[in-house]
This record gives sequence, C-alpha cells and structure tokens, in this order.
Amino acid sequence: MVLPLSSPQPSPIWPGLPFTSRNLLAPMEGVTDPVFRSLVLARQTPEVLGGTYTEFLRVLDRPRQPIEIERMLGPRTPGAPVGIQLMGADLDALGGSARNAVELGVPLIDLNFGCPAKGALRGCAGAAQLKDPAGLERVVASVVRAVDGAVPVTAKIRAGYDHADDVEDLARAAEAGGAAMLTVHARTRAEGYSPGVDWTRIARAVSAVSIPVCGNGDVDTHAKLRTIRDETGCAFAMVGRGALGNPWIFSGESVSATEQARFLSDYVDAMCREGAAIQGAAARVKQLIKHWTLGVLIPDEETRLELMREKDGEVLLTRIAGLVQLVRD
Repeated sequence: MVLPLSSPQPSPIWPGLPFTSRNLLAPMEGVTDPVFRSLVLARQTPEVLGGTYTEFLRVLDRPRQPIEIERMLGPRTPGAPVGIQLMGADLDALGGSARNAVELGVPLIDLNFGCPAKGALRGCAGAAQLKDPAGLERVVASVVRAVDGAVPVTAKIRAGYDHADDVEDLARAAEAGGAAMLTVHARTRAEGYSPGVDWTRIARAVSAVSIPVCGNGDVDTHAKLRTIRDETGCAFAMVGRGALGNPWIFSGESVSATEQARFLSDYVDAMCREGAAIQGAAARVKQLIKHWTLGVLIPDEETRLELMREKDGEVLLTRIAGLVQLVRD
C-alpha cells in the first residue's frame, strides 16, 4: 500500500503516527549514532523526514538487555520514530532482543541482512544471509512471531551476495517471513560501496512483492529522493552517506554558513557531553568531513585532506572550532 506524500492517514509502517514523508535516514555503523540522528531529526519536520533507525545492534547468543537497547536509541525525539536495527543469526536471542525493545516502546524492529563486514559474515549474520533466502525468511518469521504483532518488523537487504540474480527471491523471502517493509540497497555485498549503482535491482524487488519497498543507494541529492521512487516504483527512499554530506538533503533547503557551522559545533559539543573520548569524537567528525558537500566550512579538497590526515584528535577538534568561529565571525 503506497500512500500519497502528505496523507493524513495512519502509517502502515508506524501505526498511530501521521505518515507525511517517504524519506528515511539510513542506519550506518559508526555514523548514525544518537547524536547525529537527533541533530538531523531536529532540523527536519515529519513532512520531509519520516524517521530513521539506530546503527545495527549485534545480537550473538543472548538477548540484548534493555539498558543496551536504550544506549543505542539515545534521547527520544518527539514525533520522529526511531526504530532499532538488529543483526544476528541466533533466533532465540534475536526474538528476546526484539521483545525487550518493544517493552521500551520502540516503534519498529528492523533486521539487517546487508552488513558486508567480515565479522558479521563469520557469524552467519548480515549479508551472509543473502546466500540463503530460506534462512532469511526463517529469521524474519521468528522475530515477527516474537513481537506478536506489537510493532512492525522490517528488513534491509543488499541486492545479493556475489551477484544480483536472486534479488526477487530475497525480496519474496522477506515478505513471506512477515516483513512489513523491505529496504533494498542496490549494491551487492561484493560491490561494497563502489561507485555507481544499478537501481533496476530495486525495481525488480518492487515487482516481486506486495509490501512497501524502500530504495537505497547513491541518493546523494534532494532531487534523487523523488527520482529513485519514480524510476523504481519504490514507496520510500532511504539516504545514508548523502545525509553526511548534507544534513538538510531531505528538505532541499539552502542553509547559511552560520547554520552549517552551528550543526558541526553542536555535533562536537553533544558528543563531548555524552562523554565521548577525544579520539572517538574526532573519528566521528572525520566521517562528516569526508562526505561534507556544503562548501563553506570545507572550501576545497586541500582543506579536507589536511583535516582527514590529522591524527591528533585534540588538534583536529581545535582546528574545526577555528573554522566554525571564522564562519560565525
């Protein structure tokens, strides 16, 4: 069921919340932490950004406890649904983690079948499940049973493991398991984050299932939010690294140099308040610097490379503070 952009009807994905946007912020390990998410959500209205997920929470041989889930969720933003993303292969542990999340009031559970990291693959989790559609279906079905209709369960896949020949089978497996929505990252596990992406793989998934599909991959401008929907028929568009480059990508608004500087300053300040170590905070800032496309703070590639090469976290944050102050002055 695909609803119009500004429908007052309840969302088929987040019951009880108005569904006024088909744009979502993607979960990215080491990037979409509670600080980054809250700053982006605070700068968007529900009409331009529908919601987001946490970074994946790895589930091994025991359910993740409420305190661990709360840590991933961070402070709640009123009106902005944040789902928890789980990744694992132990059905009992995944189910227990999902039930704990529901008890905390999490509005939906997302299952990660796309992470290409070697650690995930060794544990038969993440993208490893792309080699076994039947296994993927079992994982989805197990978590759906565990939450017993309390919240929707969604799934995120890549187009395939080593090839995209089976994307329809993977999409059908997620649907058969009871997923309420499927996100398709158009690259395969083997393609990683290589340049270029084939959106026809998303279109093939859309044609194979009746549940809403969310398209993901190379949505790096505001215009592409609509383009990916028009070209593939997907109901939702998900932005990952594009939001690092421009946190206002969802609205498409042009923001002043002062507002750009305020975002970066708020990001650093919030991480420090959360107790992040200097080197950890610096590493997160480098993620933004690497992808940042708003040219006021990072006017040229030479400046970007100098900041990226800085190994001393305290020096880097001091330099960033200096750039922010120059803009504000």
